[in-house]
Amino acid sequence: MIDRNHKLPVVRQVQLLDLSRSSVYYQAQPIPQDELRLMRRMDELHLEHPFAGARMLRDMLKLEGVEIGRKHVGTLMKKMGIEAIYRKANTSRRNQAHRIYPYRLRGLSIDRPNQFWAMDTTYVPMQRGFVYLSAVLDWATRRVLAWRLSNTLTAAPCVEALEEAILKYGPPEIMNTDQGSQFTSSAFISVLEQNGIAISMDGKGYWRDNVFVERLWKSVKYEEVYLHGYDTVSIARQALNRYFDFYNRRRPHSTLDGNTPDTAYFNLSKPPLAAAA
Repeated sequence: MIDRNHKLPVVRQVQLLDLSRSSVYYQAQPIPQDELRLMRRMDELHLEHPFAGARMLRDMLKLEGVEIGRKHVGTLMKKMGIEAIYRKANTSRRNQAHRIYPYRLRGLSIDRPNQFWAMDTTYVPMQRGFVYLSAVLDWATRRVLAWRLSNTLTAAPCVEALEEAILKYGPPEIMNTDQGSQFTSSAFISVLEQNGIAISMDGKGYWRDNVFVERLWKSVKYEEVYLHGYDTVSIARQALNRYFDFYNRRRPHSTLDGNTPDTAYFNLSKPPLAAAA
């Protein structure tokens, strides 16, 4: 993304890409294996108990014999990009300078492909480190339309996945995300505006609307990620590519009457799915 040999100074490249300068100049230090194991366990607990905040996760870990403080848990949660899902504004790594858009799904019946897309980012553990997975999901059919892996929580991979999904399938009517800085960045928002997509963001009182993406993350991790210890990002990318192909083409969903996401997306004019809460 950043070309240090380009004629444009790195500072200017960072400004154009709407990135943090610290993320460019910072030299990452290896994470101890003990901490990586702890982060993986925290990720598992978060998937099982998404309402658990730093205090509850600390107490759950202590019951398993892991002595850790609440502040350390909170620090690792920020590093992993996770937070408790409960009745509050979802402000995961929000940039206060970015505009926040209203929630648009209340009372809306979602019953057809490309009516409403959702996008989120999750933590993916590896043998020596971790990466972030971002995915675009068609709400009505559960189909994964595009995804990206990245070693930073920035807007660039989210923009790339969004642009790929639009190029392949056309723009949706509405895109919903949380208020994370990668989704409120000018680079991400401009793609939505240029394609005439209505922007919706989770806010106070709408915490349940993240549940479908959370279910996707749980499937991805328990059916693929946790079964393998990826050595490199390229291996992780190949494995996830195989998994998402399986997920879309061959994995049946009870909410789709046993059909696959591909069947629902391409062949059903009105997939059998309830309206948003």
